[in-house]
Amino acid sequence: MFDLDRWREIFQSINKNRLRSVMSGFTVAFAILLFTLLFGVVSGLSNSFTSAFSDDAQNSMFVRVWKTSMPYKGLQTGRTVQLKNDDYNFVTEEYESKIQYQSARIYKNFTLKYKNEASSYSVRAVNPDHQFLEKTIIDEGRYLNERDLKEKSKVIVIGRLIKKDLFGEKPALGKRLNVNGSSYLIIGVFSDEGGDNEERLAYIPVTTAQMMYGNNDYISQINLGYNPNLSLDAAIAFGNQMERDMRKRLNIHPDDQSALSVRNMAEANKGVGQFMGILYAIVILVGSGTLIAGIIGISNIMIFVIKERTKEFGIRKALGAKPSSIVGMVVQESVLITTIAGYLGLSLGTYILSLIGNSLEEDYFIKDPSVSTGIVIGATVVLVLSGLIAGYLPAKRAANIKPIVALRAD
Repeated sequence: MFDLDRWREIFQSINKNRLRSVMSGFTVAFAILLFTLLFGVVSGLSNSFTSAFSDDAQNSMFVRVWKTSMPYKGLQTGRTVQLKNDDYNFVTEEYESKIQYQSARIYKNFTLKYKNEASSYSVRAVNPDHQFLEKTIIDEGRYLNERDLKEKSKVIVIGRLIKKDLFGEKPALGKRLNVNGSSYLIIGVFSDEGGDNEERLAYIPVTTAQMMYGNNDYISQINLGYNPNLSLDAAIAFGNQMERDMRKRLNIHPDDQSALSVRNMAEANKGVGQFMGILYAIVILVGSGTLIAGIIGISNIMIFVIKERTKEFGIRKALGAKPSSIVGMVVQESVLITTIAGYLGLSLGTYILSLIGNSLEEDYFIKDPSVSTGIVIGATVVLVLSGLIAGYLPAKRAANIKPIVALRAD
């Protein structure tokens, strides 16, 4: 129950010993402040890594080929390796259960023209799944579909900034766009979290590009999204197996790193996860050490305070006060000081993070440093427990002293 008299005594004790109360709180406030700043900075680093990979799906894999740098099976160095539709189909059939999305990609640079407005842009010929691999956001119309591929339709999906460059504020959906001398129907306008460069891209069906620009079955790249049910280790093993199989299929030396690469986001995610885990472990270690130092500091101060109040406790016990009431009063005072000081340290740390957040992002690539709700709740629990630990042990010792001994204390 709420005991008003006890709270009055607690506040009177705090007011009477202001310096001691401030010093008690300062140790905890500083510990929580440092803890908050460290966690905020590490959280900002995590946000930076997440932002760096935000343009692509987190389960992406990219298969690309170049020229060989090593002879293999009688084939000379410098041979150009070329991916084809058969290679794309091989990946589809061989690893069907491990693939969520798949798309070929062909790179082109074309002049896009609408009436008197014209400029050069990167055009990518892709499959419909490319939308999910690239995390493309359709603002108007639609993305490419299987019918567009089957019919080799001359349709195009343009980025938001291409629309702005060529059409201004006028609608672009349904208009005809001159693409390197050929007329394409605009079926969609998209935006992309990857920034301006990604929003100055255009997409056409891969089959249309093969028919219109070379009349062949060549592709530049195979993009995959591995099954999200795979663990990171399983996804890495899948990528390594696919790379070995593709090297055999394309007659590339197993050690020739220049001819073929499989960039697997699972490897990057695992590396980032391990790095962030180490950082968080260091922060927890340092922060916990600082917090323990704060608890020890406030415990020492409470021991000194209780020693000063030994006679008072003796009088209370002589008048019939139970040891539990004395312990409860001291613990409540300790918890109150610790909680208030901890909240101030947490608030100050959060304020400092918000104040320096922009400069950290500009100078050190630490994006949006902040402390999560879970950390705040955890810190609050730690504060209460710290106050209990700091006040209980010395109070318990003092409450067990016999009244006659306490009254004789100097």
